[in-house]
Amino acid sequence: MRFYIIDDDEVFRSMLAEIIEDNDLGEVIGEAEDGIVLNDQFSLLQQIDILFIDLLMPIQDGIETVRKIKGSFKGKIIMMSQVETKDLIGKAYSLGIEYYITKPLNRMEVLMVIQKVIERIHVQQSMEKIQESLNTVLNVGNQQKTPSFGKKESDPAEACRFLLRELGILGESGSKDLIEIINYLHQTEKSTMYEQHFPSLKEIFEKITVRKLGSSFSEDVLQKEMKAAEQRVRRAIYQSLNHLTSLGMVDFFNPKFENYASKFFDFSMVHQRMRDIEKGTGKSSTPSRINVKKFIQMLYYEVKQTL
Repeated sequence: MRFYIIDDDEVFRSMLAEIIEDNDLGEVIGEAEDGIVLNDQFSLLQQIDILFIDLLMPIQDGIETVRKIKGSFKGKIIMMSQVETKDLIGKAYSLGIEYYITKPLNRMEVLMVIQKVIERIHVQQSMEKIQESLNTVLNVGNQQKTPSFGKKESDPAEACRFLLRELGILGESGSKDLIEIINYLHQTEKSTMYEQHFPSLKEIFEKITVRKLGSSFSEDVLQKEMKAAEQRVRRAIYQSLNHLTSLGMVDFFNPKFENYASKFFDFSMVHQRMRDIEKGTGKSSTPSRINVKKFIQMLYYEVKQTL
């Protein structure tokens, strides 16, 4: 594996490079003290498998750097910082980083995170090879037939169903509303990743409810159906929190817990729910505290990455 380290602390960069090379995890092909070094460096980005990047840097911080390279960098990103602000961490995960490590670094934690990221890269590479083989077989078969409908597009609803299954809520009544929401967002998106303006919850629920009701309905019926849809979604999201928390209670390094819990929910809520379960207090973390918009945004971003 080829690593690149961006951090404004030279001692820290040396320590991290030492951990990587002493454990034969790969080669550190470069270092920099600020994220601006990667701007418009397409050829360099193609050489990096795993990018370590600090959150706070003097010229261009980690968040801005990740946002700028997102379209051209296909490797994995591990972000590091002394900052533990949940909003910044959530923003980092929403941009697609794999892990967020807090400083000062724990050597064992760094090794564990790197090994997990390498495993994911290997799995992804294996899946790509399998897909290539399947495409070859399918193309050979299709050459012997006359296509009647043209190329089938990726299905956001199917990708959403897969994620809802991973999140443990595919069978919940609110899952149908979430699938409708993802379809709506996919069909109406005008700017890349809704970076400038993500629709409000009111707008989202109003649009999918109007689609469901058709052309003839009263304002009272609209408001009633919108409220019911939001309640179903909120309950489904709360069940997802319970599902992921349960996985983390059994195994803190469970891949689903690691991958989804911090992306879809605030750290404080996950930890509080764990404490509730441990104490047997049940429902002290009420559904009303759930950030529905954050969950929908993350669900949409995750679906987008699979299309």
